[in-house]
Amino acid sequence: MKILNTNIPVIDFVGKRLYAVIFSLALMAISIFSLTTQGLKFGIDFTGGTLIEAGYKKTVDLGEVRSALAEAKFRGANVQYFGSSREILIRLEPQNISSAKLSSKIIRLLGEDVDIRRVEFVGPKVGEELTNDGGLAMLYALIGILIYVAFRFEYRFSLGSIAALIHDVIITLGVFSLLQVEFDLTVLAAILAVIGYSLNDTIVVFDRIRENFLSTREVDSNKIVNTALNQTLSRTIMTSVTTLLVLLALFFLGGEIIHGFALALLIGVVTGTYSSIYVASSMILILGITKADLLPSEKEEKAIDARP
Repeated sequence: MKILNTNIPVIDFVGKRLYAVIFSLALMAISIFSLTTQGLKFGIDFTGGTLIEAGYKKTVDLGEVRSALAEAKFRGANVQYFGSSREILIRLEPQNISSAKLSSKIIRLLGEDVDIRRVEFVGPKVGEELTNDGGLAMLYALIGILIYVAFRFEYRFSLGSIAALIHDVIITLGVFSLLQVEFDLTVLAAILAVIGYSLNDTIVVFDRIRENFLSTREVDSNKIVNTALNQTLSRTIMTSVTTLLVLLALFFLGGEIIHGFALALLIGVVTGTYSSIYVASSMILILGITKADLLPSEKEEKAIDARP
């Protein structure tokens, strides 16, 4: 890497885009394979059921709790530690009794010394509606972004930004599928936030690319894009690093309840930064962007000249 007097690095991003494309395609293939074979581990927000958080005064044996639930004929019971060995989280599939009766039954089953801290109940119909609404929210966000970027820049930029966003979302979902981390509404919210973060990063890069196309006599699109990526690199790194520091604190210190949320954002920020540099810019070059595509038409030039 060479450094110019202007302190702008000179890294051949465009020259290495073939390796980056192969790397991205491999990650997306693994993610799609995992999503189609084992899918996501949906939380009760989407599947419906009951979530119970309980605290004990001393260490609790998960095996004993599982046996007690099995003897009481609670189907689909999942028990795990939640933060410490004295706190547990119980997930139950939808039961044929009311939530009030279910809570009372669980309290009697676990014993009087247990502290029931929260009970969340989601019906299967509500879970199905949340699944559909969550998918539509993501789809509408992508369509809105496609229209916005097409109007602000040029259709090649629009397709490049959508390619980067799809890349980020698929890889984030793929990690959750591979690791079988629970996917709930907080994770869905994190993915929508990732879309916004990645788009903001991509637009900053696209703005500089457009400026360079219009302000230079250089006609080689590869050189213009590469210069723009180097000019925005310091801003991209600073934004990503400061965001990651906060997310790492949330991931390690925020507790189990926001673990999935923080993990989704961590993956999204890393992939979003990467896709802004390689995926989005590579796409507009593949689509054949040139300086002529960004120059104003004769009609637009006359309108500009006629302004007071």
